[in-house]
Amino acid sequence: MYNRRKAWFDSRHAVYGKTSITLTAINDLKYNRFQISKVLVIAPKKVAEDTWTREQQKWEHLKMLRVIPVLGSLAKRIKALNTPADVYVINRENVVWLVDYYKNDWPFDMVVIDELSSFKNQNSKRFKALKNIRPLIKRIIGLTGTPASNGYIDIWAQIYLLDQGERLGKYITHFRENYFLPDKRDSQRVFSYKPRDGAVELIKNKISDICISLSAKDYLKMPEKVIDNRFIKLDSKAQNQYKEFEKEMFLQINEEEIDVTSAVALSNKLLQFCNGAVYKEDRNQYVEVHDCKIEALLELIEEAQGQSLLIFYNFKHDLERIERELKKLKMRIGILKDSKDIERWNNGELDVLLAHPASAAYGLNLQDGGSHIVWFGLNYSLELYQQANARLYRQGQKNTVFIHNLIIDGCRDIDVLNALEDKNSNQEALLESLKARIKKIKEENYNYGITKNEKEWTYKKMWRVTDWTRRCQTAIRWFRRLLWRIRKWA
Repeated sequence: MYNRRKAWFDSRHAVYGKTSITLTAINDLKYNRFQISKVLVIAPKKVAEDTWTREQQKWEHLKMLRVIPVLGSLAKRIKALNTPADVYVINRENVVWLVDYYKNDWPFDMVVIDELSSFKNQNSKRFKALKNIRPLIKRIIGLTGTPASNGYIDIWAQIYLLDQGERLGKYITHFRENYFLPDKRDSQRVFSYKPRDGAVELIKNKISDICISLSAKDYLKMPEKVIDNRFIKLDSKAQNQYKEFEKEMFLQINEEEIDVTSAVALSNKLLQFCNGAVYKEDRNQYVEVHDCKIEALLELIEEAQGQSLLIFYNFKHDLERIERELKKLKMRIGILKDSKDIERWNNGELDVLLAHPASAAYGLNLQDGGSHIVWFGLNYSLELYQQANARLYRQGQKNTVFIHNLIIDGCRDIDVLNALEDKNSNQEALLESLKARIKKIKEENYNYGITKNEKEWTYKKMWRVTDWTRRCQTAIRWFRRLLWRIRKWA
């Protein structure tokens, strides 16, 4: 690995160790081989704050390395860059600023991108900024556990940063034309692509010389992982409310016209209901609709018998409601915000650590604090789900890891769970599941655009009109007969 100028380290299964492995390589390249002088690491913010410095301090053979985070205000970042060090760690949100700061006077001869998949969008500012100074980088390494979470269409931008288009082409349009066919589309736009026959194997072969994939099960003795899907029945009142809520949301949308944006918004509304609260139009206010998941969570806490729990929430109101209930139990609660919270958790000072999966999805070592994960609410991102679970299920974990998924039976939660289990949690799966559900509800409730209730009311109204008309006609006939007889008698 050290001799390669470009490398993509796929840690899909080796969920722990890529940071220390990379630091070991950097140490060897700098102090044994004298091939590099100054290294830049680009990482998610929380990883940049804690993980790289912590790993460097953890291992004896890395004590010589000087690792400095480049974070905080403008003055702090500039001061850090001017401090002598071997490795500078910056969060990916500041990549554009860093490139603009140095311009053509780029000082880093080696760049490590931690979570390379965050550069998969070729239209993002961070990708374009790094692309512009890529010729000035002599050695580049990408680390990721989920290189193609949405399919191989995501590969191009990542590989381009490694080889500048040498293997998969210099333009995304050529890559699409050569390896993919349009899948879902309308008259003007293509929403998704599917690989041509044999394209996946061809892509793998083309990039095989610069990609290294390690499987933890091949090299490490990992603990057992147990998935515990807890299906929760809504009470009758909440069940009826959900059906009406779902019907109201779905009947406003044409399944043929729904796009990704509206699908995400609609799905989030239904998932909010499953979790027990729904935001009003004002996002600062929400309505609580049921406590079924809260009750299931409290039961799970009781079953844990004092073992620490890492709880992932989906929405801000989930956090507020969970925290409110846990405070009643006088539990030691932490909310994942910075390295202090990580330290408290790993030191056993917390009974519960609450975290959003996006803030804990990459690089954090939480395995020392517990072995129980609770998903209060799932989301559609397979990448986030896998990465978040890897915070506990990683090298150094000594106990069986339990992943408890709280699932509302018969509701949107089931669709999300099925997609995650099928490893098909992409935008297309989201759209198709919603379209199918919309179609089903409309078939159940509509007949030529009229709901069952409306239809019954319409039939009654039509019958009343028909009956009234019939009576009027009868009365007219009798009146005519009466007039005829009067005239005859007269």
